[in-house]
Amino acid sequence: MLFNPDSIKPIYVQISEWLEAEILNDNLPEDERIYSQYQLADMFTINPATAARGLNLLADEGIVYKKRGLGMFVSPQAKHYILTKRKSQTLGQMIRELVAEARRLGVGEKELSQMIEQAYYETPKEGERGR
Repeated sequence: MLFNPDSIKPIYVQISEWLEAEILNDNLPEDERIYSQYQLADMFTINPATAARGLNLLADEGIVYKKRGLGMFVSPQAKHYILTKRKSQTLGQMIRELVAEARRLGVGEKELSQMIEQAYYETPKEGERGR
């Protein structure tokens, strides 16, 4: 993954989101040791303090836990927590923005629902090719 230094999102947030994606994709299963701040810094050519901040964000949210002297590990409920968080925060924000734009454009609830349903069925699932 390449981080976008021009993004509105700070790099430490991009680090935490990348690690969340690794957990969701089962590349980092529960109770497995994750990358250290120094490994992340080396992998992505960033400051170790920035990497540590991304790791600490995950620890603060309970997605990873620390074992003294051993590093950080994926929490047993990490995947469930990430899915719940992303549904409520990420999708929730996107939906609120979509509804606001629809209202500005005069698109009603029924029409918006139909547009969403159509897009849902036209968009291939991750890992599938377009039809």
